[in-house]
Amino acid sequence: MKLDIDKIFDSFDKNNIFKDKTILQSNYSPSEIPHREEQIKQIASILAPVLRGEKTSNLFLYGKTGTGKTLAMRFVQEELYKRVKKDADFKLKIEYLNCKMKKVSDTEYRILAELVKKMGGDVPLTGLPTQAIYNKFIETIDSEKNLVVLILDEIDQTVKKISSDFLYSLVRLNSELSKSQICLVGISNDLRFLEELDPRVRSSLSEEEILFHPYNALQIQDILNQRAELAFKEGVLQEGVINKCAALAAKEHGDARRALDLLRVAGELAERDNSKKILLKYIDNANEKIEKDKILETISSEPKQFQLVLGSIIYLLEHQKNDLPVFTGEVYDFYQQLCLKNRLEILTQRRVGEIIQELDMLGIINVRVISKGRGGRMREIKMAISKEITNKAKEIIENSLNYV
Repeated sequence: MKLDIDKIFDSFDKNNIFKDKTILQSNYSPSEIPHREEQIKQIASILAPVLRGEKTSNLFLYGKTGTGKTLAMRFVQEELYKRVKKDADFKLKIEYLNCKMKKVSDTEYRILAELVKKMGGDVPLTGLPTQAIYNKFIETIDSEKNLVVLILDEIDQTVKKISSDFLYSLVRLNSELSKSQICLVGISNDLRFLEELDPRVRSSLSEEEILFHPYNALQIQDILNQRAELAFKEGVLQEGVINKCAALAAKEHGDARRALDLLRVAGELAERDNSKKILLKYIDNANEKIEKDKILETISSEPKQFQLVLGSIIYLLEHQKNDLPVFTGEVYDFYQQLCLKNRLEILTQRRVGEIIQELDMLGIINVRVISKGRGGRMREIKMAISKEITNKAKEIIENSLNYV
């Protein structure tokens, strides 16, 4: 056994593939961002007044996953910090928060506590009344003259977990500040997010909007070529690897992040095989692995109501004879039992039906409408993911909830 492990470690010591793997990771900030020059200029134009200590319009960036929204915003953030004058009579503070982070952004209290912490204040993670944490937030910001830009990434998740009232309270805080000012930048992958907001919140939040269109295959190739040159040793890519990654990602709504993940994971798989090249077959293997990881990440990050509906479907299908499907009515009945067990609000049958549609769109389940003649139409449900992924999904739900 030890000899086998030594062989593995020896092969990784040689490292025939990577020069710098971090270049392909999502937290890497490149010095240039191809095909997003126009959006970067727009963001810079809107936020430029902060360099004079002036509050700007609130800004909303939206577009599909992997279209460069966060990357462009972080790029402008760094440039603003470089340009702000050291002898200015105010402090520029640009604070970033990902609203999808668990245990930080799942309640109004925790978001504010995290922002207070980022601003240099101190507050317990739980225990204070909500108004007290708002007062602490205002006190921390207003302790000196600050111009604060709050970047809330995946802002739609906040509305899902809390409500749009929180955003309304946040954008109206300026009326309670005497020395400082706050500008809000919201980032969302959900193109319909703004339409579903309360009109008063929308008018406050999205004073300026910038849409990020999906990349096409040629643009993704440019991005991959730029990163691959820095990330890999010379000559390790089989011909066609970049093109295949770009084509697969272009099919996924022009997701450059997906393309970079594919290339990185393919490199890791080649390294484990002790291959001297990243072959086309490793792209297919990487695609399969990422798809599985993506489904499990989605399930773990979704709200508890989403998990309850999926948990109901998994449980009912496991207890069906002869692998028969289940129907939406059965799912709703069982879902209600789980809500009572977890002391959670019971959603309407219509809303649960919408969650079932979401699960279908995500490829986690298959829903088929069947006609019952005069009895109307029913929707039958089967799992669309493998038994292995279903079992892992069940574990995630069990750890999150009181599950059956």
